[in-house]
This record gives sequence, C-alpha cells and structure tokens, in this order.
Amino acid sequence: MVERPEPNLAAVNLDAGASTRGSFAVVMDAQAPAWWEAWRAGLTLAVVRANRLGYYGLGNDTQYSRDSVTIAGTYFYKVSRTSLVARATVERRVAGPLRLLAGASLSHTDFRALPGPSVFRTDLASGAVDPGTVPFTDKVVRVGVVFDTRDNELDPHRGVMAEALFASGTGYTRTTVDARVHVHPFEKLILAGRLAAEGAGGTPPLAAQQLMESSERPFVAVGGYRSLRGFYDGRFVGRGKVLGGLEARYGLVWVPSVLELKLVAFYDAGRVFGPGEGGVRLTTTDLHRSGGGELALRFLRNSLVVVGYGRGSEGGQLLFGTSWSY
Repeated sequence: MVERPEPNLAAVNLDAGASTRGSFAVVMDAQAPAWWEAWRAGLTLAVVRANRLGYYGLGNDTQYSRDSVTIAGTYFYKVSRTSLVARATVERRVAGPLRLLAGASLSHTDFRALPGPSVFRTDLASGAVDPGTVPFTDKVVRVGVVFDTRDNELDPHRGVMAEALFASGTGYTRTTVDARVHVHPFEKLILAGRLAAEGAGGTPPLAAQQLMESSERPFVAVGGYRSLRGFYDGRFVGRGKVLGGLEARYGLVWVPSVLELKLVAFYDAGRVFGPGEGGVRLTTTDLHRSGGGELALRFLRNSLVVVGYGRGSEGGQLLFGTSWSY
C-alpha cells in the first residue's frame, strides 16, 4: 500500500501560548488537503504579539553592534508587533502534480516602540518607516501555481515542491518564486536544497516587507528558522528577498512511517534588496550566511520536532521547529 503524501484528510488545530515577556499567540488553523478529490482548502485565524521582535533597520547592510545594546539599552534592536490575521486558500489540481491556487487575507498589524532608544523609534521619526503605515490594515488577494511531487508533505524523502505566486495588497504587489528539491540517494540519507526569491512593487509597508509569501502561510524573512538560521528573526528587512539553502539529513534511527531520528547539517544564505537597489536579482554578492546542525524526530505520519543550533557572523541561535525549515 502506497501512503498518500498529505498528513491527513482534514484537521482543525487550536494553538495558544504566552511568554513571560508579553508575547502571545492564539491560532486556529483548519486545513483540508485531501477531503475533496482534487481540491485543497485552508483557513487560518490568528492573533499574535511578538513583543521582542528584532528590528535593525531597512536594507541589506544594516549594522549590529553589541556595544549599542550596552549603551542604549536592551530594546535598541527590538520592537513589539501585534497582528490580527484571517487567511483563506483554495487549490485545485489541474494535471498530475500541478495545482492552481487562489486565496485572500485580511490583516491588521501594529508596531509599538519599546522603552528607551531604538532603531525602530529613530526610523519612525525620520520617515524611513512611513508613520502612515503604523498601524496598517492590509487586504490581499493572491493567485499562483504549485508543482508538488513530494512523497510526504511533512517529512519528504524525495520530490520537488515549486511555486510561483502573485499577490496584490493594499498599495503594493508581491511576486514570489520558490523551489525545494529532496533527493534520496541512499537508504538513510536525504539531501535537500532550496532557492527562493521575492520582489515587491508599489509601496509595501514594513509589515509586508518583514514577511515572505508561500502557498502555506507567510513567514518572517530574512533571518530566523524559516529563512536564515543563525540570525535573529527579521534580522534583514527589504522589499526584495533571495534565499538559498542546502541540508543533509541522515537517519540515526530508521523505521520509515513509524519513527525516524535524523542528524542534520545545514547551510543557509540570503539577502534583501532595500530602497534604491533596482529590484531583485539572483546574486552571490553581499549574501549573509549561516550553518549549523539539528536533531529531527519524526513520529508516525504527522509529528515532527526539530531542535538545533545555527551560527552566523553575529553569533548563534538555538533552533526549535515543528516542521522543516523548508
């Protein structure tokens, strides 16, 4: 019997959490990847506050100095961001692994400067961050194509996942391409690679520039577990983005579909394109890089936990995820 690649026919999840420093999240996520033949549907409702989100300025060459934190205060490179989001997506298989996608979202995002001097407070006062977009209500419609041959969507051993998306938001547009390849050359070894790029037209607000679109849900980029491990979430912010990565995953415990414990080595690279840089282009110039290792435990069909450590030019980050980085 050949297993289907979807983790389930349909599921509804409610997640809630809070930190001792004012961050919290309440997320209701309903997904039906295989409930209707040839159709997929998803609905996400979320209220999230990241009360210590990194903000280092706009552009690819923003600087980080530990001395600035010592002199100016703990929150010099941080901002509080609160988001309310409703997001719906429908996909239709048209031929083999090719699907068409349509979706819409409504979000409201507000930023709050934390006590003391900060880069965000300075950029807001100077107009580098448009005060008219804080807070910002965004209405987005998006369309795209998805090509997916993965043998398992949660934990692929082989296959390709490629997507091309176009979104129109409030005052801006966004075009995203993303390709992920998984190769299984030996029984316990899986090699994975990723190349992605995104460009924006119009006047995208800070809330949109911090995120990168995907067929599943947007994620913080560039910096953080989903984009550039070893750098803090949102370390680099710009209207254009390029991401790349390589991973080697080796099975220490190997009982497919029941229990897999993998040792992972990874290398990530990425950059953003800020105002005046003339759009997005694939380039190896001024890339930020990080590398590290992880342990990943996959249990049955739809449970995956990843812990690890990534290190870049500004130090290191402990990593934790319930999905692969890509």
